[in-house]
Amino acid sequence: MDVLRKTPLHDVHRQLGAKLIDFGGWHMPVQYTAGTIKEHKAVRESVGLFDVSHMGEAYLRGGKAREVVGKLTTNACESAPVGKAVYTLLCRPSGGVVDDCIFYKRGDDEFFVIVNASNQNKDLDWFREHASVDCGVDDVSDQTALIAVQGPKAVAMVDRLPGDKAGTLSAMPSFTFTDAEIAGVTCVVARTGYTGEDGFELACSNHDAVKLWGALLEVAGPLGGLPIGLAARDTLRLEAKLPLYGNDLDDDHTPLEAGLGWAVKLDKGNFLGRDSLLAQKASGVERQLVGFTIDESLRSTARHGYAVMENGATVGVVTSGGPGISVKGAIGLAYVPARLAGVGTELSIDCRGKSVAAKVVSGKFYKRAKV
Repeated sequence: MDVLRKTPLHDVHRQLGAKLIDFGGWHMPVQYTAGTIKEHKAVRESVGLFDVSHMGEAYLRGGKAREVVGKLTTNACESAPVGKAVYTLLCRPSGGVVDDCIFYKRGDDEFFVIVNASNQNKDLDWFREHASVDCGVDDVSDQTALIAVQGPKAVAMVDRLPGDKAGTLSAMPSFTFTDAEIAGVTCVVARTGYTGEDGFELACSNHDAVKLWGALLEVAGPLGGLPIGLAARDTLRLEAKLPLYGNDLDDDHTPLEAGLGWAVKLDKGNFLGRDSLLAQKASGVERQLVGFTIDESLRSTARHGYAVMENGATVGVVTSGGPGISVKGAIGLAYVPARLAGVGTELSIDCRGKSVAAKVVSGKFYKRAKV
């Protein structure tokens, strides 16, 4: 029997009464004592703390780092200004997605990258396979903890903590990062997240994780903040229509089919998968990832793997689905033929043997209010 891996905060989660599960080989909190719905609402209304230290982190360094990053990524990560965080896809020559991740540009000769936990080894092998001798790939996953602080009160809360840049972090634009000391802990502070809310993701050394988490939780509690488990992380990201690798993204689907063409810069120069994506754009996609809703009156929820039906035949598949918490009814994502992808199109989903009507919608299911 394989021993589950533990983050530096594992004992803290136990002390907080978390329900821990096997998540891709990691012993992770799926929810705490408040439960998934209260955790979800805390992030939407106040602030939530997430242990995402199972994610993978690496540095690409060297004289050819810019060139290698340009070859690996669909977005223009290599030409971004220093201090910018860039969401991108890694593609195979076929256009299929190896992973989606964020590159943080520290300089033309140094990039920091955070990858999905389930793809850590695959991604690092992919980087090394395509890096030249002039670009080193330094895996720092086992030395790095990652804590996400998300919600409408998150930014101001973190900015009030003592540190060398206290009072200035609120001015950081979205998808930028900086090095800063927070509550006595040296961090990479990125204004990024996976919830549809504002906030930060804080990377620090493993040995500082408990200290940082404790300082954050101490100030979050009086604001109505809570620690958040994986279940609420999934409901939050789905409401924000943020894709999950292994569900909505995989080797068999391209970024264009997944509706991520905005993260594919076909005019930036050559990169892995570019030729296939150019051809697909020219011919048009045959299938698309769409968002759908199910009216609450139907009291049904579509889940990952459920079939989308047309005239008794399977024509598509649900990739993510669940009940709305901050929105009404049930929501989900599905790959369907392009002819069924138009907004307002009625879909029929086989929900455990019952045909349930769904409607294609555009944009995010939930979008936070502009401040």
